[in-house]
Amino acid sequence: MTKRDEAVGALIDELRHQGIDEDTVLSAIRSVPRADFVSLLDRQAAYANRPLPIGEGQTISQPYIVALMTQAAGVGRGDRVLEIGTGSGYQTAVLAEMGCVVYSIEIRPALARRAAKLLDRPSWATHLRTGDGNVGWPSAAPFAAILITAAARGLSPALAKQLRPGGRIVAPLGDTDGVQRLVVYEKDADGRLEQTDLGGVRFVPLVSD
Repeated sequence: MTKRDEAVGALIDELRHQGIDEDTVLSAIRSVPRADFVSLLDRQAAYANRPLPIGEGQTISQPYIVALMTQAAGVGRGDRVLEIGTGSGYQTAVLAEMGCVVYSIEIRPALARRAAKLLDRPSWATHLRTGDGNVGWPSAAPFAAILITAAARGLSPALAKQLRPGGRIVAPLGDTDGVQRLVVYEKDADGRLEQTDLGGVRFVPLVSD
């Protein structure tokens, strides 16, 4: 067994202990090489269950948060997912590894270019765009899930409109300079959003034009 296998195995055990029990999510976390999405200086810590810097004041989320958001989204193979904030591309890769068709928007061009190179794999169905994620991707809607990977004070009406009935939005909402709440919105058949609070989190602020 390699050091990577040992580190990944320990991470999977920790995620199970933290309540991640969807095998498809854990399998994707196991398969996607997180070390590819962090800086060379942080490679040794790639499978530690904590966030790491990726430049431009941004971070790659800790694996637990990635797994929690993915599990909360309730998506699977063939589902169309919108991600607001590509960042390193790691969350995108986990969704793509599960067989989702991922549309991801990043406002920072340098991060977008770097992620595009990492996500260029024939087995991953990813569509990337540089721009303001608050407007969403109307031409690709409706989505089975929308994941927002940066903190906002409220939910964009444009994003809510692009969610299909039965779909879910997973987003950190609240004070963008402090602790937020990780919220899941599920759209019912009448278009109403039912809210579930998954607890406190800390994300970098969502940037818009």
